[in-house]
Amino acid sequence: MKSLVDALANVKIIPVIAIEQAKDIIPIGRALAHNGLPAAEITFRSAAAAEAIARLRDDQPDMLIGAGTVLNIEQAKQAQAAGAQFVVAPGLNPNTVKACQDAQIAMIPGVNNPSTIEQALELGLTTLKFFPAEASGGIAMIKALLAPYQQIQLMPTGGINAQNVQDYLAIDRIYACGGTWMVTPQLIAQKQWHEMGQLARQASQIANNAFSLNLV
Repeated sequence: MKSLVDALANVKIIPVIAIEQAKDIIPIGRALAHNGLPAAEITFRSAAAAEAIARLRDDQPDMLIGAGTVLNIEQAKQAQAAGAQFVVAPGLNPNTVKACQDAQIAMIPGVNNPSTIEQALELGLTTLKFFPAEASGGIAMIKALLAPYQQIQLMPTGGINAQNVQDYLAIDRIYACGGTWMVTPQLIAQKQWHEMGQLARQASQIANNAFSLNLV
């Protein structure tokens, strides 16, 4: 998991993609990778997810590719078979976590309160997703949770955008943030690959600035 966290922290902003047509992932992936965001979390919100992961893995073999909105063991298996390097869930399902541990694929479950954090710790997990970030109290809630749980690291997702992401990344033990603003369903439907590239480049610049500030 440490190598995964290092890889996510190196990118810092992880595009979260809900895709309806698997073939669209190729221009999306290129728009991201060629503009400084070589990572994607492809969500299992549609039947195209597994195929999209496989297509992106073939086209961008060096890209950091994960599966999002993984709700059960079967989806986790599909994600791993397609080439996902990690799976992310909106909540914490112990059965799915244990299946991923048995299959040796990194699992990042969603938490947003002390009880779910403690369940994650019982399962041996310290690398977690904070979801839905803004609706769950945002930065103030994260700081409150990080204080008693010194061993955890968080990836906030949900309500993160270009205006607030740097504030999240400035918090110690936030290793990355998930966001959709550069890969919205509207941009995908309209095949606005160039616009996606511009937004990815802006996000990459924000991530680089956050990395520089963390080194000071």
